[in-house]
Amino acid sequence: MIGAGYFAQFQAEAWKRLPAAEIVAVADSIAGKARAFAEKFSIARAYEFVDEMLDREKPDFVDIATRPESHLPLVKTVAQRGIHVICQKPMAPTWDECVAMVETCERANVRLFIHENWRWQPWFRETKRLLDAELVGRPFQLSFFWRTGDGRGSEPYPLQPYFRQMPRLLVYETLVHILDTFRFLGGEIANVYCQNQRVNSAIIGEDQSLIQATFKTRVLGLIDGNRVSGSVPAPVAMGTMQLEGDRGVLRMSEDGRLHARTHGSAGGPNQPEVTLAFEPPTLGYKGDSVFAAQKHLLEGLQTGRPSESDGREYLRTVALVEACYRSAQTNTVISLD
Repeated sequence: MIGAGYFAQFQAEAWKRLPAAEIVAVADSIAGKARAFAEKFSIARAYEFVDEMLDREKPDFVDIATRPESHLPLVKTVAQRGIHVICQKPMAPTWDECVAMVETCERANVRLFIHENWRWQPWFRETKRLLDAELVGRPFQLSFFWRTGDGRGSEPYPLQPYFRQMPRLLVYETLVHILDTFRFLGGEIANVYCQNQRVNSAIIGEDQSLIQATFKTRVLGLIDGNRVSGSVPAPVAMGTMQLEGDRGVLRMSEDGRLHARTHGSAGGPNQPEVTLAFEPPTLGYKGDSVFAAQKHLLEGLQTGRPSESDGREYLRTVALVEACYRSAQTNTVISLD
């Protein structure tokens, strides 16, 4: 592992429960941080310098859990040694850097996976299953409402204070999760229209965003997000979602529970909403989505099969993020063709 920060702890905890993998070492450039992390998760060796770790350990793959601006140089360092890469999102600060990460690994003939665990949250996997089973008939709108409250006050984002200085924040760091999950649920997106603004003057980037998306299937999508008006601590699903079809509505509440209501006959009353018999796991991070994502990526390494988050495939999600910012800057609809 490279990086021993806030989110790395969730990844380490999940790796420890995957019998086919072993964390042999961890590196972090902040003196003492890797050692404390290694002690917490019973990792044999800790390093301050990545090159020293890679030369001594010669791992099968590396899990990068550092800030986005470090990703491209770290990927180059790892790939040139013929080592496979799992890299945390956001992929990199710019489109060109993201492409360079993909091309670097392709030239080195190593795999690049992006650790995007949101689509692996169990309520989204179950929603996909119900969508494919046509529970609500033909879908025509998918909406997600992100509401957290960690962005309030003069010292927002206490768990990740570097968010305050990021010039692109909500879409780049947070709503990218929902854009990727929308791709998982509804397929590729044809165009987006985005409006961004900053509510809290203590930060540099945007903390409120409205994104209207049109899927290639003509389903309409809405992402309505902010990190100001929600509750603290945040609910496990970070918000609510609604999938509307011609035969009913599937709703996800902020606790990750799923509820369904079918339409009555034309002119008649709707059927009452029912809570579905779906019990999301309580172990690990948000329905154990980090474990599920890492298990999937590990299987991709073991079998050579494509994953849902191969680097080149994930560029489609990055393109959506870039399109949102272009849309907000120009006040126009941006096509993804």
